[in-house]
Parts: sequence; structure tokens; C-alpha cells
Amino acid sequence: MTRKFQNKYRVDTIRLQSWDYRNNAAYFITICTQNRKHYFGDVVNGKMQLSTIGNLAHEYWNEIPHHFSFAKLDAFVVMPNHVHGIIVIDGNGGDRFVACNESTTNNKNQYMANISPKTGSLSTIVRSYKSQVTKMSRPINPNFAWQSRFWDHIIRNDASYQRIKQYIINNPKKWGEDKFKQEE
Repeated sequence: MTRKFQNKYRVDTIRLQSWDYRNNAAYFITICTQNRKHYFGDVVNGKMQLSTIGNLAHEYWNEIPHHFSFAKLDAFVVMPNHVHGIIVIDGNGGDRFVACNESTTNNKNQYMANISPKTGSLSTIVRSYKSQVTKMSRPINPNFAWQSRFWDHIIRNDASYQRIKQYIINNPKKWGEDKFKQEE
């Protein structure tokens, strides 16, 4: 159901409402470029050939654990118009929770706090990654943009983990059948 906040429509979250995305878990994520535009390069003979912006997307993905000590990376791939990756949140490192002094918040601030990504959450990691790639890509191509959201899947067992990992690794080889492929 679409609700309004300050007279503007707000799209409901696609995140699992019963789950705290700061929880220790492995998460499979997909982040697409706006309109699935091919900013990151091309697949040639089953291998990804990164553009300058694709190299930035690759480089800043690898930087995630340097900024979020509780995040570990596993398989990932930068494709022409999206990134697939596994992020493992392990809260044993770093301070993941911030106390909120409720006496200083008004209704608007509390509402925004409730819908904003929480410190130490998957959304905070993805937001930071997208922000950095955008900042560094805009001088190269001022039209660079991401889709406003990202897709996630909480990996619940080792069999699923292995299947997803293989999917990511093999993604360039299967680009011709990829649901994210769109002709330029």
C-alpha cells in the first residue's frame, strides 16, 4: 500500500519487515543502474571487460570492509548494468548500535529515523557504496545513476550459499540469458 509523507507518495519497502538487517547473516544483493544502462563495460567471450566506471564499481566494492569492519565480502561481479555480490554481516566487529534519545525527537524526526537505514545495516553499506561510486563516476559521465533501490536475499543455508556463489561467478558466461540484460 502506498502512503503519503508530507503530501508525497512513499513506496513501501521491499525489505523483509520481520528481519533486522543488522543481524549477522549472509546477504545476496543486486544493485542495478538506472534504466539498466550499460555503464560498467561489456561481456566479451563470457568475460566482463570493465569500463572506467566499471573499474570504480569494482574498486569501491572491495573497499567496503575498510569502512564497515563488521562486513565481509564473498563472491561478487560487476556486470554491464548491475552488480551482484554476497555481503556477510558479522557484528562482532565495530559498534553497530546507536542509542536514540527519544526526548529530543519530534514526530517527523522519529518517522525519518524509523524509515532511514540503521547504523550497521545492509542498507547503510549499500547506500555508502552507491554514493561513492556515483560521486567518482559523475566526472566521467554526468548521467551516471543507480536505480533507487536494491534487491536482497537473506541466505539461509550452505546449499543456497553455494548455489548463489556459483550463480555470481558464472554470471558473465550466461550474460546472453541474463534477465538484467537490455540492449543499448
